Amino acid sequence: MTPSPQPVRVLFVCLGNICRSPAAEGVFLDLLAREGLEEAFVVDSAGTGGWHTGKRADTRMRAAASRRGIHLPSRARQLQAADLETFDHVLTMDADNLAAVHRIAAAHGLEAGHVRPLLTHGSQEGIDEVPDPYYGGAEGFEHVLDLLEDACRGLLEELRPHSAQADSG
Repeated sequence: MTPSPQPVRVLFVCLGNICRSPAAEGVFLDLLAREGLEEAFVVDSAGTGGWHTGKRADTRMRAAASRRGIHLPSRARQLQAADLETFDHVLTMDADNLAAVHRIAAAHGLEAGHVRPLLTHGSQEGIDEVPDPYYGGAEGFEHVLDLLEDACRGLLEELRPHSAQADSG
């Protein structure tokens, strides 16, 4: 019997882990559930800062996601150097998050080639950062979810297990 492959480990990172990265986690988990690929992935999120550790996602983000049928299950946690060794793909929301993750990697002598902006997987031209909706209105949370849904679909297409691609083709 052939052993089942190890799940692909994906980590989404933003600043405080209460808006963008838990939303990305929820969007990606929702896509995986729709495709029946939950067992093929381990998905988590973290923030470069620890101010909100233990808190649920922002109520406005949870409400916006809920309107789309997306559940945000995580509790905020701060990114640890060990995450850079544990996760296969570390996806950041903006240039500041990307730089912070690279600083953590450098400080611990870790490879950071698997760290990249999430929107590199999106299809929207000229948009390379997921804006932080925290200080804005409800429309900002909707815009963020639009960007995340697009980028997460692209990410899933890239990471989709080869057997699932063969089965669907």
